[in-house]
Amino acid sequence: MKNNLPAIFPEIAILVDEPLMNYTFTKTGGPADFLAFPKNADEVRDLVLYCKDENMPWLILGNASNLIVKDGGIRGLVIMLSDMTDITVEEGLLTAEAGAKLIDATYVALDHSLTGFEFACGIPGSVGGAVFMNAGAYDGEVQTIFESCDVLLADGSIRTYTKEDMDFAYRHTAIQELQAIILRARFRLVKGDYDQIKARMVELTELRQLKQPLEYPSCGSVFKRPVGHYTGKLIQDAGLQGMKWGGAQISEKHAGFIVNVDNATATDYLELIAYIQKTILEKFGVTLETEVRIIGEEV
Repeated sequence: MKNNLPAIFPEIAILVDEPLMNYTFTKTGGPADFLAFPKNADEVRDLVLYCKDENMPWLILGNASNLIVKDGGIRGLVIMLSDMTDITVEEGLLTAEAGAKLIDATYVALDHSLTGFEFACGIPGSVGGAVFMNAGAYDGEVQTIFESCDVLLADGSIRTYTKEDMDFAYRHTAIQELQAIILRARFRLVKGDYDQIKARMVELTELRQLKQPLEYPSCGSVFKRPVGHYTGKLIQDAGLQGMKWGGAQISEKHAGFIVNVDNATATDYLELIAYIQKTILEKFGVTLETEVRIIGEEV
């Protein structure tokens, strides 16, 4: 390979030709040419600027939860922030690095008797990924508590985005239109009763365990909710629930999920998604848009 990144950046853990199926929640996905685990914002910037100078493609992965990586993998550099996990609280403002697990952030809020974050206690993504897609569950969304985030832009500069800058919408933020990396985010919470906050988190966790197929690998909710409809019900009404495609299956527990039941490939996932979309459009005239992020190359 022309670029020997591990030798150029010996202080950063960088793997070569690393299968991304080892990291994605679907347990599918081809190799990344390089997979880097920076420990701080300076190392992230150094990697991005190197890629810019060398005309090497790069992209960021969060916790690889609401994500499908194609079987051909990803060329260039993939950056994972899983070593950047600091979470602090000061006077109702919770600040978390982008690689911190969203679930961990909700429990830090609980430890400080801060309310507002309970909705996210079962979302298995990273803080950066949750902000990037305005993640939500149980009538809550990131935008409701978001204060600001620090973003590394492709030219190496760092900009702070306020709520007004983010253009929040359903599963959308302004960051999605940029080649940029969220480094840390701040959330404005309010003082509450510890026992009430904990009870709500326990309730939502039990609901999630009851309704979602957590016993299998999956990418979470596959489709955005179409206006006036519920995705799971559309798939059920079309008679598709339980259908298998290769090693992938429309979950028998929740039709909005596709689970990996038998060594599925990313291609199995993508072909099943396309079949669902085609069927729902033909039967009900409803276009299903994917919520899951799909990246990488075909084999």
